[in-house]
Amino acid sequence: MQDIGLTHVALPVTELDVAVGFYAKYARMQTVHRRSGVVWLSDQTRPFVLVLIETPEVSHPLLPFAHLGVGCESREEIERLCELARSENRLISGPMDYGPPVGYWAFIRDPDGHTLEISFGQEIGLTVAESR
Repeated sequence: MQDIGLTHVALPVTELDVAVGFYAKYARMQTVHRRSGVVWLSDQTRPFVLVLIETPEVSHPLLPFAHLGVGCESREEIERLCELARSENRLISGPMDYGPPVGYWAFIRDPDGHTLEISFGQEIGLTVAESR
């Protein structure tokens, strides 16, 4: 696999282990590299990582509409994650159904205030394929 194109997004976080747990739970990501103050997470679907960098504070979190987006396998998975986020006081909005190409989605707040969008039915792969 070659590292060509978009390879990563880096986010500051205040507690690495807490952030790693959040992204494992809500985005099915796992640690693929770790060193002092830095963790790389991947969902193992493509050569792309989320780089978490431990900092004393996060002064500019990703807020809607700046966000990370993760596709889920079903509407039921969106609903399950929203219920979990609601119980943890992390649900920002949703779930909402905007139809194609946006799909069924919700915004969830990570432990440092960054926004994660979870979605089902977005047509990103189809749209990219049709643009070639």
